[in-house]
Amino acid sequence: MKFFIDTANLDQIREAQAMGILDGVTTNPSLMAKEGITGATNILKHYVDICTIVEGDVSAEVISTDFDGMVREGEALAALHPQIVVKLPMIADGIKACKYFSDKGIKTNVTLVFSAGQALLAAKAGATYMSPFIGRLDDISTDGLALIADIRLIYDNYGFETQILAASVRHTMHIMDCAKIGADVMTGPLSAIKGLLKHPLTDIGLAQFLEDYKKGN
Repeated sequence: MKFFIDTANLDQIREAQAMGILDGVTTNPSLMAKEGITGATNILKHYVDICTIVEGDVSAEVISTDFDGMVREGEALAALHPQIVVKLPMIADGIKACKYFSDKGIKTNVTLVFSAGQALLAAKAGATYMSPFIGRLDDISTDGLALIADIRLIYDNYGFETQILAASVRHTMHIMDCAKIGADVMTGPLSAIKGLLKHPLTDIGLAQFLEDYKKGN
């Protein structure tokens, strides 16, 4: 399972990279704005800055909602750095643009997926990644993990190579549940990833080891 971090915060990306378990980054205009990154020039530079920190794929989102605009933006984003993945919305023109980029060998991430039917269309269009938002489904009392399971079944039935990128991951148990179901990738906050480190018996055991060592010295 690949671990992506969902942020535009460079310090958090560096921390995750330093742990040795980071496979990539996802971000969006809202996360950019949260870090005070605004304006097209600054946003493009920030994407490059992220690519210099991580070794894996970095999703960069288009803001156009029409095919021509997505193609124009996506080609500019892809030209920034080889690690850039063009992030496209799950709408008709987004699927059309996904097919366009797939045919050109440009990686894509179809985002804002909330149904298995949408996931099927993304795979048919050759998406590299497809991002179902499990946390947002949970917010409206819908089982986001059940959606991941349905998509895994469909993709396995037909041998689709599109990777299931579980997005809107909110906490550590989301990560574990997605791993059990078979999501290819998860993207979430650094806090959720670091939560995997925690167990009280680890803390107790380490404290005991250190105490016993001190007794013998």
